[in-house]
Amino acid sequence: MAAVPDLLPGTLDLLILRILAGDSLHGYGIAQRLKLLSQDVLQVGESSLYPALQRLLLNGYVDAEWGPSDNNRRARFYTINRAGRRQLTAERKEFDQLVAAIQRVMETA
Repeated sequence: MAAVPDLLPGTLDLLILRILAGDSLHGYGIAQRLKLLSQDVLQVGESSLYPALQRLLLNGYVDAEWGPSDNNRRARFYTINRAGRRQLTAERKEFDQLVAAIQRVMETA
């Protein structure tokens, strides 16, 4: 398997918000969805995922509540809120501009 690419700063927050825009999930579910949607290219460990989720909570972009997971264990489920949706829209616009700029450089350099 190829090495996991480094994410640009802030990209993990963007990806988590995007995943939560579709459904409320616990941390493991978020990691699995990211892995699935990226076709195993993006795999995030607990040491990156949970600080990002905590940051999103503290910034007021997600809400969290405890509930049972699929295997009936206690898990914290995260839900994007209105402020998170606004943040997702803003970050997506900035990310798209960054990707377009990188593509322009790659095509001309």
